[in-house]
Amino acid sequence: MSDQAQSTTMTPPAPSDFDGRRAFGRAARIRTPRTSHAVWSPPADRADPVSLLEEQATSRVPDLVPVRHGRMMVSPFTFYRGAALLMAADLATTPNSGLTVQLCGDAHLSNFGLFGSAERHLVFDINDFDETHPGPFEWDVKRLVASFEIAGRHRGFDDKDRRAIILAAGRAYRERMLAAAESTVLDAWYDHLDVDTMQAWLHDERQAERAAKRQVKTFDAVVAKALTKDSMQAFAKLVTTDGGQMRIIGDPPLIVPVEDLLDDTDIDDPEKAAREILASYRNTLFASARHPLSEYTYVHMARKVVGVGSVGTRAWIVLMRGRDELDPLFLQAKEAQASVLERFLEPCEYDNQGERVVRGQRLMQASSDIFLGWQRVRGEGRIERDFYVRQLHDWKGSLDAEKAVPRGTLLYAWICGETLARAHGRSGDRVEIAAYLGKSDAFEESIAAFAEAYADQNEADYQAFTAAVADGRLRAVHGL
Repeated sequence: MSDQAQSTTMTPPAPSDFDGRRAFGRAARIRTPRTSHAVWSPPADRADPVSLLEEQATSRVPDLVPVRHGRMMVSPFTFYRGAALLMAADLATTPNSGLTVQLCGDAHLSNFGLFGSAERHLVFDINDFDETHPGPFEWDVKRLVASFEIAGRHRGFDDKDRRAIILAAGRAYRERMLAAAESTVLDAWYDHLDVDTMQAWLHDERQAERAAKRQVKTFDAVVAKALTKDSMQAFAKLVTTDGGQMRIIGDPPLIVPVEDLLDDTDIDDPEKAAREILASYRNTLFASARHPLSEYTYVHMARKVVGVGSVGTRAWIVLMRGRDELDPLFLQAKEAQASVLERFLEPCEYDNQGERVVRGQRLMQASSDIFLGWQRVRGEGRIERDFYVRQLHDWKGSLDAEKAVPRGTLLYAWICGETLARAHGRSGDRVEIAAYLGKSDAFEESIAAFAEAYADQNEADYQAFTAAVADGRLRAVHGL
């Protein structure tokens, strides 16, 4: 752990000592003033960003690393999405509040969205936990707010609009945390944001000046589209019948059926391994004795390229059959490597990185996928890889950052800020954090200043990255 990432702390009070928890949070302001979070200045010994990306690529599928680089080259915003390691290294050099939560670890605006809860309601929450790890709460806030500044620059928003947006994200976080600190224990724990609440809020006359008709219609369209994204929609898009057998359609290099990867999987018998993995993974699910998974049988699987930052890690889609061909289930098994945060914070408490992801997600989300679990796979040469498993499609929906407009982004920033506060309030001490944040705007002003400075850093890193591609140091494949 770096010297900057450590902080001098008192012994935390007992959870039942609410006055002591408030005092502990206020005392953290003395150790780490809220205004200290405004500063970003790269240290003289800052790691070369291109070297960090090269280092990260060594554990990934070599043929897919150029695809990752190609996606990161699209804009400074897509670069930022793939640069979680770079920012983690930078955050480790900044002031530390000493108030620990379960961090998302990659809380940029594209990692929030809609999905179906276990109770079959459409909810809004964080939806990516590959980098989750315990750490200072402000690391997630800084990454989230900086993502809005970078996206706003990419979309050509003017200075005034961008400033309003990033202040809204920080203020929403603070105000939701203050409300959670004053709530009853169970109200704070169960607090969540469902689509019905969001739609009512957007349609409310009181919000008419903030939510134009265009934004209301756009959100309604996102909801309608999300409700179509389920296993049947994925089945229609991804599956064909060959000789009476269901098979996933190949689209290399983005989707490659397992039989076309036999020389590139480091697993002796992928289909046998898949069945064994599914049987064992079931033990990590809630209510594993009578889980719906037991009624499905394995059919086929393929490697699938996903996201931006995740490209190159091993990700599989697994086709399962229930009662018949009209009862399919798609699972995604995604490789879980060590969090980019771990080298700068405390070691991971779990032996399996997939378990780290699942435990972190269950802690931060109000409701998690009932198919969420983990497993370790041993291939040729006794290489062990950790995976977490979830549904591939389950009413997924999200903001299209490429089509964002200032007013809609302002609303989205507020929603994301509140959502992050809910997650931190469940995994950390909401009373201590609220006392640290206080009732003034000092915190969000400081985070906004950081976001503006860090957006400049991101642009400089993006230029170094594109130059490394241009001179042949890195390879990039575009358009995939």
